[in-house]
Amino acid sequence: MHKTDLKNYIIEILNFNKNLTIAVSGGIDSLTLAAFTSIFKDNLNVAHAVSPAVPKEATKRVKLMAQKFKWNLHIINANELKDRRYKENPYNRCFFCKVNLYNTIKSEINGIILSGANKDDLSDFRPGLDAAKNANVIHPFISVGFTKIHIRKLAKEIGLKLFADLPSSPCLASRIETGTHITKNLLNNIETIETNIQKYIPNSDVRCRWLNNGVNIQFKKPNINKISIDQKKYIINQTSKVFSLSKDRIKFSEYKKGSAFIPRKTGNKNA
Repeated sequence: MHKTDLKNYIIEILNFNKNLTIAVSGGIDSLTLAAFTSIFKDNLNVAHAVSPAVPKEATKRVKLMAQKFKWNLHIINANELKDRRYKENPYNRCFFCKVNLYNTIKSEINGIILSGANKDDLSDFRPGLDAAKNANVIHPFISVGFTKIHIRKLAKEIGLKLFADLPSSPCLASRIETGTHITKNLLNNIETIETNIQKYIPNSDVRCRWLNNGVNIQFKKPNINKISIDQKKYIINQTSKVFSLSKDRIKFSEYKKGSAFIPRKTGNKNA
């Protein structure tokens, strides 16, 4: 796939839709889509949802890029935590999250919605794509066959080199075991621990997962075997304080994609 394919597709969309909004989470996919689209459209509408499930660092990235590319940024609150269906954290929680997101965008901004979903997402369990279909959301990357690799390459080409290698990181709710109710306090605690660890161990890629009413700290980078005993002691002490949890309920393991997700029957994991 080539940048020209995406360019032609975006221009075609713009020719038929003068009013459009790109939903930007703060991850590399949606940031890249918005940055690339703004090459062809001035004052691009960008919607970014803030909530306890969205890391504050993601919001900072969106605001930074909005200034750089002169986006017309709409900071919204989809209020998904007021939705009982979402709070109960079922296997298809993402569906209800996206329903609230797209409904909120449509209520505040006229026109079609674009998302940064890519071809790789099609091989994963993504109930949010069903919500997108119901809301007639357009996925340019999927339409032209762009994968995450293509997106990272494009990001570097259009001035997003700082974020091009940004690790994938789904919303904080993905750290909570399926079926465990989602609360603001639990989300805040998870973000606090992940942020503290990333400051303590620079460039770390870590997940703080709430599993079986305990915490599992999973390292993707550095390798779990490179985490020292002293580092583990520090993390355990901090985690115990933040969660008001006994230390024996805090475990460490290697990162495992989707380990907080329990499918209803069978299927791929998505976190």
